[in-house]
Amino acid sequence: MDVSMKVKTKMGKISPLGVSALGKEVQFACVTPSDNCGVVLYDVKDGAEMMRIPFPEKYRVGNVHTMCVSGLNLTEFLYDFYEGDRLLCDLYARKFKGNEVYGDIDGVAAKKAVFAPYSYDWEGDVCPRIPYEQSFVYCMHVRGFTKHGSSKVKHKGTFRGVEEKIPYLQELGITTLEFQPVYEFDEVRKRQDRAENEPANYWGYTRGYYYAPKSSYAALEDSVRELKDLIKALHKKGMEAVLQFYFPWEVKPWEILDILRFWVLEYHVDGFHIKSPCKLMDLICGDPVLQKTKLWHEDFGAEYENTQENSSRTLGIYRDDYLYDLRRFVKGDEGMLEAVLRHMRQNPANAGIINYVTNYSGYTLKDLVSYDRKHNEENGENNRDGSDYNFSWNCGEEGPSKKRSVNSLRRKQIKNFLTLLFFSQGTPLVFMGDEFCNSQGGNNNPYGQDNETTWLNWKDLEKNEEIFTFVKNLVVLRKAHPILRMEKQFQMRDYISCGCPDLSYHGMEPWKPDMGADSRHIGVMLCGMYGKTEQKREGDSFYLCINMHWEVQDFILPDLPKGEQWNLCICTEDTKKNKGITVGMSKVSASPRSIYVFQSSKKDGKKA
Repeated sequence: MDVSMKVKTKMGKISPLGVSALGKEVQFACVTPSDNCGVVLYDVKDGAEMMRIPFPEKYRVGNVHTMCVSGLNLTEFLYDFYEGDRLLCDLYARKFKGNEVYGDIDGVAAKKAVFAPYSYDWEGDVCPRIPYEQSFVYCMHVRGFTKHGSSKVKHKGTFRGVEEKIPYLQELGITTLEFQPVYEFDEVRKRQDRAENEPANYWGYTRGYYYAPKSSYAALEDSVRELKDLIKALHKKGMEAVLQFYFPWEVKPWEILDILRFWVLEYHVDGFHIKSPCKLMDLICGDPVLQKTKLWHEDFGAEYENTQENSSRTLGIYRDDYLYDLRRFVKGDEGMLEAVLRHMRQNPANAGIINYVTNYSGYTLKDLVSYDRKHNEENGENNRDGSDYNFSWNCGEEGPSKKRSVNSLRRKQIKNFLTLLFFSQGTPLVFMGDEFCNSQGGNNNPYGQDNETTWLNWKDLEKNEEIFTFVKNLVVLRKAHPILRMEKQFQMRDYISCGCPDLSYHGMEPWKPDMGADSRHIGVMLCGMYGKTEQKREGDSFYLCINMHWEVQDFILPDLPKGEQWNLCICTEDTKKNKGITVGMSKVSASPRSIYVFQSSKKDGKKA
């Protein structure tokens, strides 16, 4: 059948690019410098080529070729653009077909764009707009989160699999999910040094098809609807969705702006972690559509942190300096105390701070305390890939250990990291599985590992319930006490005339901190009177005895107001070794490499 005889064309608009419906007509718009270009249509059932419609030269504006086609029911077709003899996938396509099976190189190569206009019922969906000081971020890879058989979800490795785990995320206290790329990208490519059907781009940090959700992350065929269902389900539970977008140099700032706007308007996305070498934040931050959207980037300058004009506080600083300094301090390096204290109190008035000890790139928290050296042999690059500077410590033995002393120290170090993270004033972020000691076998760069290296083994949740419970308790404590998550940075002075500064540092004796280069211990006091609750200044105070030295350090606790006493609420040391800790004590001998957190209370047992 000569389908081409039934269609008519006329000049289209230069925007939007890609394919769109204009009444009963279909508009095609493609960017290419070639004169020999057009549209290829395929049968939606078997993928056979049906016809080609060239772009007339007179319909060209600059390098934008555009035309409106009438007499065509595009729902019966798949499509590509062509440029000479070369086929071009539509970079602006909203959906693809043919690559629904993850890791299928034939499917990736044969994918075709789908024109799939349909309405979606958001059911009055409202974005939660959670302030940074009330947020707890959980970074995840959609496939790796539930792909393992132990996840016990029906739809493993998909958007629906994540949706099935929402009750678990709620139990943990998560407010904000950060997703590694969920837009369409080619996870496999032909390479001489690995099997053709082996995924080589598990993370997705390459140029992608930025307007389409990833087809192979859908349980059924409708990836668009399933991702919207997930975001709507999160919003119903008061949780946010922040998406990572990787933009290489060739993606222009104006393209980036269009993409971000699209995801806010079409998918109700709450924020973006923008990974791009381009200097584009001035453009993005000034866009009115994105004014209430969280925007995270590694390279915000002081002008954004301190002079942002609007009061929405949407910008988020996302960089590794906190990670490296905290790692060095906890493993006992000298000269790190002042840097860690600065990170812990950092809280700009006009930008959020995203704090994390581990992330998708680098060791998991379990591996951070289990390996001195990276073990990336399975990546096929002779262990040359991945960072050599991890500032990790194996606690006495490389890799898995049966020694009770080694495993006990590792648990304590994990608790030390988590305690410092949740007592820091920025927004805490945990990478998936760290809350129950997930391990990647020492691999600190599993970018191409679509297997049990990167899939969460949920059996570890049962094995490490102690750590999971420890994280939950930290989340509950942080949520209950505003002094642990202030809206503004501490001033370290008594600006409300209550007799105590908001934040103060101490040493073995109160008010006498040792800030020397060889100091690895500090007392930190947070005065609860500065915690604002329901327009009142009230709340418990907290005192942290932090000892990252390999020897016992004694602390004399500061005096509290009359009628109040210090009670131990968190300790990273084995509880069996803390029999000397009593209610109302004024002195503590802190074990090596341990943190003791004391909370104030009335002597009659009531809260201060």
